[in-house]
Amino acid sequence: MQAGPGRPTNFETRNAPPGRAGRAIICSAASSRSLPSFLCPITTSPCSGGYPPSPPFPLSSAPLHPSFNSVAMLPLAVLALLLPALSLAQDGGITGPTTSPEAAGYSCDPSKCKLPSCNCASTSPPGGLSPSDVPQFIVYTADDAVQSYTIDSINQFLAQRKNPNGCQPKMTYYVSLNYTNYTLVTDWFVAGNEIADHTMTHVGPPPDDEVDGNLIALNALAGIPFSSIIGFRAPFLNYTADTLKHLAAARFTYDSTASASIPVTDPNSDAYWPYTLDNGLANDCLNIPNICKGEPKLPGFWEVPMYAFFDNRGSAGPHLMDPWLDAANGANSVNDSATLEYMKNTFTAHYNGNRQPIGLYTHPIHTSTTYPGVNAPLSTINMINAFLDWAQLQQNVWIVSTEQLLAWVQNPVPISQLDSFAPLKCSTPQVNQAICDGIPANEQGLLDHCDFPDFPFYTCYGCPQTEPTPDDPNPPQDTSSGQQLRFRLPANCSTPFWDPIKGNCICTSDSCQFTDGSRPIGPNGANLTGGGTGGEFNTTASPTASFAPFNGNGALPILPAGVLPAAMVGLIGVVWGWVAVHF
Repeated sequence: MQAGPGRPTNFETRNAPPGRAGRAIICSAASSRSLPSFLCPITTSPCSGGYPPSPPFPLSSAPLHPSFNSVAMLPLAVLALLLPALSLAQDGGITGPTTSPEAAGYSCDPSKCKLPSCNCASTSPPGGLSPSDVPQFIVYTADDAVQSYTIDSINQFLAQRKNPNGCQPKMTYYVSLNYTNYTLVTDWFVAGNEIADHTMTHVGPPPDDEVDGNLIALNALAGIPFSSIIGFRAPFLNYTADTLKHLAAARFTYDSTASASIPVTDPNSDAYWPYTLDNGLANDCLNIPNICKGEPKLPGFWEVPMYAFFDNRGSAGPHLMDPWLDAANGANSVNDSATLEYMKNTFTAHYNGNRQPIGLYTHPIHTSTTYPGVNAPLSTINMINAFLDWAQLQQNVWIVSTEQLLAWVQNPVPISQLDSFAPLKCSTPQVNQAICDGIPANEQGLLDHCDFPDFPFYTCYGCPQTEPTPDDPNPPQDTSSGQQLRFRLPANCSTPFWDPIKGNCICTSDSCQFTDGSRPIGPNGANLTGGGTGGEFNTTASPTASFAPFNGNGALPILPAGVLPAAMVGLIGVVWGWVAVHF
């Protein structure tokens, strides 16, 4: 059944869950996810297509809508002022081991805990596979707001690369909504990447309504199916046992916040393959109260640890998010050559051991070359590309999203069978009509511009009357100037096939949906490796421009009225909050 315009005609008002008493949740009908009653009704989607599709264009050539260059998606000049303060609050640092066998008190019986719905925390590959039969996964993720310059930042590392099957690597974007351009979220999802929850306003520990509101707004305004938003990462990596309990109750599949903080070469390593919390958490036991020693018990809910890099100090020198921002080996300043060395050493330890995944966990703003007023760290950009170039020269190395990693862990197949492993394939939606569907070539001139003073954005799904908030993440559509109501994504259609203006799903059968673009892998599983732009790493060369940025000609947008005062208030709040926490 198709959803009506604005708030869907078959929306339901549900009782608020514990911790949000006194407030009801308005749910979109566009849910094919098995959600609890306090979020949304359950609907089956015959046309949801499973894994997000790949675009009918390479990401390296994806054009931005022409209108994006005329009106601000984000007050860029103001964010340039905010950047130093925001950097103070960047999440993701650890200083040493965050668990121990004694603190974990972990016990799991593998004869009772079996895939695909249960997995014990273990440093050994899942499914009893030998490490030599296991691919080496590099999990690439990004956190926070989605804007053209953050997409550009990711593209300069991934757009030119191929996995062993010839598919362009995919990644996970943990999205928070302040300053996010919703239509770019839609585009990024339709291009095959995973969109995950990072709260609405980037707060931690995250209140329930921040988690739920983000889920609802991403569905309503970016057209991301509920069934596809399966992952979560807490801002500042700041979470509690109650956070995990709420995620499980809200039918998320996994959390990826806990840190793996001990090298794989240490017999007490906490670099576990992703595992379910049937027997509690085994990471972060020294840092988070009321976890570990069997708690919290959340059957079927997964933890995907964040795997740290380690410099020459071993467990005393971990580097987790944006490791290139850290000084290596106890030095007083960042040295890209030293960073590259320990990143290679950590990768090699994983690759030559049990092949636990390694992660590149990023805040894209730090490596943006299209963010005005900020000098791009060209040496660091070259270093990251040099690392990925080198890693992809090794056999059986795959750059993946968290979702793809978890799909493999739930159904671990040996390298010899990866040719037929669907989650690693790349498929293209066959859409040639002019509809607002997340394919930029199709939707030019069809986007709604939502000109809010704090942070304007574009969407295919109709501007809300007010900015989404945790109290009201899905406001009614604005028709005050005669705008046509748009139809939100229903549960029986997938994003690239939904026309939100006509309220029509142009895909009516499974056969019309996607064309597989993957290629045979070959007898050694790695006869195709990624090309790179890094070349020979040095500290002065500019990065090779082998990709076309998402922001077209890069013209600076106009700063909307009212943004500067609002952003300055935000700046004061950020600084005051940081001072309050640290002093």
